[in-house]
Amino acid sequence: MTENIEKETALVEAILFLESNPIDEGALSRISGLSKDIVKNALNNLGERYVAADSGIELSYIGGGALISPKREHWENLKERYGKKNEGKVSRAAMETLSIIAWSQPITRTEIEAIRGVSADNMIRLLLEKELIREAGKKDVPGKPTQYGTTKEFLKIFRLNSIADLPKLNESEIDRFELEGEQGNI
Repeated sequence: MTENIEKETALVEAILFLESNPIDEGALSRISGLSKDIVKNALNNLGERYVAADSGIELSYIGGGALISPKREHWENLKERYGKKNEGKVSRAAMETLSIIAWSQPITRTEIEAIRGVSADNMIRLLLEKELIREAGKKDVPGKPTQYGTTKEFLKIFRLNSIADLPKLNESEIDRFELEGEQGNI
């Protein structure tokens, strides 16, 4: 590495350290005053550096942005002390509702209830409060019901770069997420 790229990599690293949320290359470029190509090279350098066994952190890509985070193998030991107080503390029913939304989005409350077989009002309210889901528009049917989808906070908590990184469902799992007589959005 040349001296310049070392300094540029250090600047990008400092910005990532100070940011608490994932930040995309464009924002890194604006904040640092560096070109996108130099930012991309700096991110590659950081990724290579953090792969080393003596590094406790890694460069993660979440929701289209980069973030410095503890390596997964260390996080299990650290999350109780450093994780968000309510992270991971959702009921089974809320997790089930969140799963349906994640794999079927955009989806309405009525569609969620048809899949779950019970009212989803409280679970939707809870997931909205935790900012794991958001209103994703209105369905073009009579009554124009609200559709729900996941948020960047969902991606961050589950350490996904995009919704496409969700595990693939097998046939029996796909059937559970389909409404009777409809093809699912999966």
